[in-house]
Amino acid sequence: MTHSLPEEKKKEPLIKIDFISHGTLMSKDLKETRRFYEDVLGFEVAELSPMAMWIRCGGDHVYVVVETGKDQEMAQLNHNGIDVASNEDVDQAYKTLDKVKEIYGIKRIKKPHRQHGVYSLYFQDLDGNWWEIVSNPPGGYSKMFEKLIKND
Repeated sequence: MTHSLPEEKKKEPLIKIDFISHGTLMSKDLKETRRFYEDVLGFEVAELSPMAMWIRCGGDHVYVVVETGKDQEMAQLNHNGIDVASNEDVDQAYKTLDKVKEIYGIKRIKKPHRQHGVYSLYFQDLDGNWWEIVSNPPGGYSKMFEKLIKND
């Protein structure tokens, strides 16, 4: 089974990149968003300005969260993944999110289910951003990615 481009397509990239360092999320109200990210998801937060902050959890990838003052809707397909250690942790996350959804303005929560080889749930936060809480082995998709490339 081939998991990467055929050999003739492999060549030096036009742009030499070290790693994917960050992404950007939108926030309607940065203060409320920060409360959600710290209280519910346990993210580290660093304030950049009154209109922006950085968030991260467990690695080097950082999100820049920018206050827009507007309601935005991210498509569920464009979700952000958060790994937990077990299926039981996914189930517990579902119960917790359901319990605090009104306090933190969580818009939607989908029940845990097995999909694309993992057990997970999806939820949409107060800013319309979608998140997937997924039971993954340590290293998550990064470790699975390594296995795929080694098999090529």
